[in-house]
Amino acid sequence: MTMRRLLLASALAIGFAMPASAETLNILMEGVPDTEFVKQVVPEFEAATGHKVNLEVVNYAEMHTKLVPQLVAPKGSYSVIVVDFYWVGEFVKAGWLQPLDERIAADKFDTSVYVPALMDLVGAVDGVTWMLPFYNYAMGLTYRTDLLADAKNQADFKAKYGMDLGVPKTWDEYLKQVEFFTKDGMHGVVNQGLRPDPIAMEWSNYLFANGAEYHDADWNPTFNNEAGVKAVEQYSTAINKYGPVGSASFSFDEAFNVMAQGKAYSYITYNFFRTAYDDPSKSAVVGKVEIMPVPGPTADTGGSLNGAWGWAIPKSSPNSDAAWQFIKWIESPEIAKKRALLGGSPTRTDVFDDAEVNAKYPYAQALKQMLLTSHNFPVFTYTPQMVEVLGRELSLAVAGEKTPKDALDAIQAEFVELAKKDGKLK
Repeated sequence: MTMRRLLLASALAIGFAMPASAETLNILMEGVPDTEFVKQVVPEFEAATGHKVNLEVVNYAEMHTKLVPQLVAPKGSYSVIVVDFYWVGEFVKAGWLQPLDERIAADKFDTSVYVPALMDLVGAVDGVTWMLPFYNYAMGLTYRTDLLADAKNQADFKAKYGMDLGVPKTWDEYLKQVEFFTKDGMHGVVNQGLRPDPIAMEWSNYLFANGAEYHDADWNPTFNNEAGVKAVEQYSTAINKYGPVGSASFSFDEAFNVMAQGKAYSYITYNFFRTAYDDPSKSAVVGKVEIMPVPGPTADTGGSLNGAWGWAIPKSSPNSDAAWQFIKWIESPEIAKKRALLGGSPTRTDVFDDAEVNAKYPYAQALKQMLLTSHNFPVFTYTPQMVEVLGRELSLAVAGEKTPKDALDAIQAEFVELAKKDGKLK
């Protein structure tokens, strides 16, 4: 059998036929690890279909600025785009995306395999499917397993707190560990306190860990309460008392470096950093760090923040049929698994449960559980503005320029205004 026929057989096996003519697909993506894994598999798509894929990779700050002019044009240059959950409400409300339900139904593409919270975040809006989840960046608790296993630490912790030292089951237990491990040049925790995005995302875990949410089903704010105040107080204490000097201005890279160099017991961060801890070129704690869902107020609850990007076809796509062909290929079980084996962050439960994936990454089930118990950030037209407000006010609270309650009062006032402006809150 010739190579061309082999590729055709492969293409048909994952649900699409060779095109009558080749097309060029331009895709704008952020420079993150999962984009690199897409790059590695794209040649297989090109060989199987004859299409050419151009990946334009930029940093996050440039993406929105580059996208909007193309999205508002009658015919843009981008065939496929990836959409951060920050932008979902804006892009859908503006009418910039093509609905995918008819294509999904026609090709019998199974969307039930996606983690439900991810479909809620970057999949369906008001019952219409606009995207397929690309990769997740849910946050989890990374912690030093060797410090927990140390006999002296176990004895000292038991003497101080009257409880065994082990993988924390509740948020209160974790906070005790943060206090305990802040000694002898070790920090109990390192935080990403830079405003607006890093602090807003990280603090959200503290909010959920205290049993609170941002809003109820009717978009009434539910974070400006005792639990919210405790979350701000705990976050401020973590940075100012238990963390390294300067962490109020750390982004996630600086915070990761502190943890990876063995100078902190714990760091709440994006799950894609888990593989980096075992990379000797980046980490001095290879084999000593594990990840778990952020603990909640009780042993059966979780406090992790969800996060994800989705694949979408802009209404202005110059070749939407070929664009869908690419999306259903890149999200097929075989290719999604291949990306996961390369180190990607899956969104499909079947990939998380795959034996080969679990053999290579023993923490795959912990990542799956993190997603199944994660909490979503408010997704509406003004999500980016909400992040700006959070970053500003939380930074003022950490710096001692506002009380936690005053900061939350200011956040609530602006959240209510934005939710009403969007028609979410009546």
